[in-house]
Amino acid sequence: VQLQASGGGLVQAGGSLRLSCVASGRTLSNYAMGWFRQAPGKERDFVASISRSGGVTFYADSVKGRFTISRDNAKNTGYLQMNSLKPEDTAVYYCAIRQGSWDVSPIRQDYWGQGTQVTVSS
Repeated sequence: VQLQASGGGLVQAGGSLRLSCVASGRTLSNYAMGWFRQAPGKERDFVASISRSGGVTFYADSVKGRFTISRDNAKNTGYLQMNSLKPEDTAVYYCAIRQGSWDVSPIRQDYWGQGTQVTVSS
């Protein structure tokens, strides 16, 4: 499986970005999907996850109410809509998938995308 993440960039605080993650080589509907982020010098942290059908979502407290995870299985693509961005959201964002139910642990993901940089200026 290959995952291609895109959509990152530089944005001012309060702005929005939409990240995309396109899967190839497998049918995305067989996998739960998650987004994680890693700031310089810090561990990779859970951001959001979505079930295989898209019916169940879960968010880290730090992004709840600001970020929305979604997916379009027909397009083999997942999304992370990020609104009201803050400087502390600055990180490399990674998409990941795993067979079975979603999981917040980075070590329990099966495949990773290459990451896309999000920088929020104050």
